[in-house]
Amino acid sequence: MNKVRFLFKIALTPVTIMVIPHGNLKFLNVKIPSFGIFFILLMSVVGSSYICSLAVNGWEYAAMAEKVDFYTRQFSQWQATASALREVEDDFRRIFSIKSKEKILETIDASSSGSIDIQNLMVELQKSVETADEIKDYLRKQKDIYSATPKGFPVMGRVTSSYGKRENPFSGNPSNHSGMDIAASSGTPIRATADGAVSHAGWTLNNGHVVILEHGFGFSTIYAHNQKNAVKKGQIVKRGNIIGYVGSTGKSTGPHVHYEIWEKGKNVNPKKYLQGGS
Repeated sequence: MNKVRFLFKIALTPVTIMVIPHGNLKFLNVKIPSFGIFFILLMSVVGSSYICSLAVNGWEYAAMAEKVDFYTRQFSQWQATASALREVEDDFRRIFSIKSKEKILETIDASSSGSIDIQNLMVELQKSVETADEIKDYLRKQKDIYSATPKGFPVMGRVTSSYGKRENPFSGNPSNHSGMDIAASSGTPIRATADGAVSHAGWTLNNGHVVILEHGFGFSTIYAHNQKNAVKKGQIVKRGNIIGYVGSTGKSTGPHVHYEIWEKGKNVNPKKYLQGGS
């Protein structure tokens, strides 16, 4: 108890502060309790610390705001590139049925420290998009070639005469057969074996009703002895479309389709194009 009284007495003991002005002015004596001096000093330290803290925080906030603004601009550009990449990815999902874009992004070098080089990432993404566009252009061309290449039989039936040398069924003399004869019931639909345009749909003396299709990339196909044609000159057809019906018109020994393939101006054996079906 005595110690508390002693400390309380010291805290209330006044301290005289003398202010000596310049000139002939009177001295100024200010008496302040000891704890008041201590309180003033404490508040000065706390205030100084707070002001310093505000200054540091203000500087850090300004630096952080500048960095956020920078990355906002960078990510805006990145988002545009990534959007293009997502469009490419959607195309690849349909083309290759891939599960993710990791394969496209395999070439991107990520830092082991976990930091991201935005500029490098944007460059790599742009390269990926450009490469993907080249692949898409290549695939489009390959698809056009595929669509223009004859594939499968024009009609389901029995091959009665193959391509090449044979005995002429009318004269009995050796002759060269320019196509393949496929026997089927009269009226059976004849289907295009590739995408193309009808360059001829009409009558010839020896071949009866004939349809000729131009497919592009050097391919043409001929379908002869038809009962009737189902297309007209200039018409666009797709693989599998009906272009006529099996018949025995012209010089023919029975219902069948005489089927020819021409490649780059030369008559070729249809046999190598019969895999798959139209």
